[in-house]
Amino acid sequence: MKQILISVLLILFCGALKAQEEIKLYPNGPRESNEIKVPESSNNPEYILNISEPRMVFYQAPKEKATGTAVVICPGGGYASVWHVKEGSEVAKWFNSLGVSAFVLFYRMPNGHATVPLTDAQTALKIVHKRAKEWNIDPTKIGIMGFSAGGHLASTVGTHFKTNEERPSFMILGYPVVTMDSTLTHRGSRDNLLGKRPSDELVNFYSNELQVTKKTPPTFIVHATDDKTVPVKNSIQLFEALKENKIEAELDTFAVGGHGFGMRKCGIPVDNWPELLKNWLKKQKLIKAL
Repeated sequence: MKQILISVLLILFCGALKAQEEIKLYPNGPRESNEIKVPESSNNPEYILNISEPRMVFYQAPKEKATGTAVVICPGGGYASVWHVKEGSEVAKWFNSLGVSAFVLFYRMPNGHATVPLTDAQTALKIVHKRAKEWNIDPTKIGIMGFSAGGHLASTVGTHFKTNEERPSFMILGYPVVTMDSTLTHRGSRDNLLGKRPSDELVNFYSNELQVTKKTPPTFIVHATDDKTVPVKNSIQLFEALKENKIEAELDTFAVGGHGFGMRKCGIPVDNWPELLKNWLKKQKLIKAL
């Protein structure tokens, strides 16, 4: 009996390891450095600062529930940190419950090197495409998701792709930074990404509401109108650009929620946004009707 119990525990342990595999984006190191010389650090278990070694943690959907859909999740953090729990692992586990495999991306902090986070996110998508068969993923159902500054990164991925493997099949954005316009953006995110005196050309290039085309993927957006960190107009402008280009899009706004609500319950209406997302995923035929 004892041997049977040990065997069962080993099986469960190995399954847990498989479900949370860490994957380095560049096993031999990235080509471009973000020039951060200090080691990664944190005084809070929820986030990590100074990331210079990019990787993603893979949460594989249970085989009996798997839909073939996958999503790369970009947590927020003002392009200074990655809030990998509230906007990462908790969200990944929610997706797993729907049969969706998820990858939490620990992207490099730009430190004024604007191309670095985008390169990391695109590399993550390419890895998922390359190993899709191995992971039981449908290559036509690989999406991108992001919160706050991670929402800016996700919307940059969805508007700046050059190849099929760089193009996400869908976008999900939570209270995203979208524009780099100084009157509406989150100043810390802009400074960390572009530097304190970016050119107009750079500002326009990373103002993603200006980069929407007819090839931009279907998009789901959620935002609270009382968000004092990232004005809701970021999401409204992006939504309007999506509709102008006839892209299927949904924007759900809530009067109360502030910034950074994630999927944690607060006893207010914004708690229901994951249900709205679930319904949208069903409409997009990315998950099964439950």
